[in-house]
Amino acid sequence: MAELGPTRRGFVIEHLDQVDSTNRYVLEAARAGAADGLVVVADHQSAGRGRLGRAWVAPPGSSLLVSVLLRPDIAVERLHVCTAAAALAMSDAVGLVCGFVPDLKWPNDLMVDEAKIAGLLAEVDLGPAGVVRAVVVGIGVNVSWHEFPDELTATATACNIVAGREVSRDDLLEAFLTRLDLWLDAWLETGDGPLLESYRDRLISIGMRVRVEQAGGSFVGLARGLDALGGLIVETDGETITVAAGDVTHLRPA
Repeated sequence: MAELGPTRRGFVIEHLDQVDSTNRYVLEAARAGAADGLVVVADHQSAGRGRLGRAWVAPPGSSLLVSVLLRPDIAVERLHVCTAAAALAMSDAVGLVCGFVPDLKWPNDLMVDEAKIAGLLAEVDLGPAGVVRAVVVGIGVNVSWHEFPDELTATATACNIVAGREVSRDDLLEAFLTRLDLWLDAWLETGDGPLLESYRDRLISIGMRVRVEQAGGSFVGLARGLDALGGLIVETDGETITVAAGDVTHLRPA
């Protein structure tokens, strides 16, 4: 293990050559009593997870695969704030290390010209009566890819491709944790509103026609903004729907 210096949380970083899932590993550590600020980084995940049960597949060493344990005093319905803080922090970090700033796509993707460069997955350990005992925020960033599978060439990109040079995963991790520390401090000092406003300002989803896929089906509408909890407000057929969880696809104008 290593300790990142100077951050208020004193992140403790554990490096693994391989693990099935960094999120699964950190959730188990959280349930065993691990402290706020545990960070697990893996060179390779054999069963990495994305949203809606999708697999996250990346060749060994090609991506920054990291999960962070947080123990915020937060209600479960406000969990999107943790995802927003991590998304802002990684967007900042890519800007600092790579020289370009990815856009954010609701709820959990970082994009460059509509190509995905990173994805986030937040998972929670709930105690009795739905009390949030821990939040694990996992992020996978395409850092050093030289070839994508055919099915991803039109929808994915990587830091080295956009920057036009090789990018250090260690530098990106350090910048991410430093910026995450700052965003979490700002959240504690000012509350949800300013953080979600910053998140909304970077969302390319706002103003877009979107298709929203949820467990009960899908619908198409115009993304109008965020509610006070970070849910996406979508206008469709004269009706306004607030989406707390779902998968969003940006659609071209009709």
